[in-house]
Amino acid sequence: MDSFEDMGFSKVDIGREERTGYPEVIFGQGKTVEQVQAIFTRLVEAHDRAMVTRASAEMADAIKTAFPDAMFDPIARMITYGQCPQKYKGTVMVLCAGTSDVPVAEEAAQTAAWMGCEVERVYDVGVAGIDRLLAYREKIRAAYVLIVVAGMEGALASVIGGMVRRPVIAVPTSVGYGAHLHGLTPLLSMLTSCAAGVTVVNIDNGFGAGYSAAMMQQLVLEAGQK
Repeated sequence: MDSFEDMGFSKVDIGREERTGYPEVIFGQGKTVEQVQAIFTRLVEAHDRAMVTRASAEMADAIKTAFPDAMFDPIARMITYGQCPQKYKGTVMVLCAGTSDVPVAEEAAQTAAWMGCEVERVYDVGVAGIDRLLAYREKIRAAYVLIVVAGMEGALASVIGGMVRRPVIAVPTSVGYGAHLHGLTPLLSMLTSCAAGVTVVNIDNGFGAGYSAAMMQQLVLEAGQK
């Protein structure tokens, strides 16, 4: 039996939650308002929750006519309705280097929260003012998974990687001046980090980081149940 439903313009993966533990998430960029609204409605019918990344205000307005409780965050560009119940121990901590990185950090934080993680945020703690970061040293070391969002040269990920004994997911952002190359410089910096245990996702991919953090938490939970 097919695990997807063919809507003509989209094949909605209804069976994804059974396979992976989480429903399909809608990538809004490039889709019409009508397409996003139709897919969102079908996912809510199947799972009682749905999420759109890279969403517009027009998409949110259309969805909220049918689902008034849906939430739209224009900073993270996300629409959410419902969420997975919180079921994991420990926290996912999302750190960002500067306030300009907050949109990507919020995409990561809200993704992880929607997927059932307890999320803690520590923002504007870049290495240019290292005392700001060190003030949170104990909280940072207590987190189960750390998501580190940074533009410019992306140094924050290496610093965090050298402080903790937990997985670090680094997210390069497109925030920076010319030689920053729209995020390529921090991407390469994070990929070549000398700190062990740093994993890197694509430029501005807060969603991918939040999703990966939730999958790590899911593994910990399932391993503990065996």
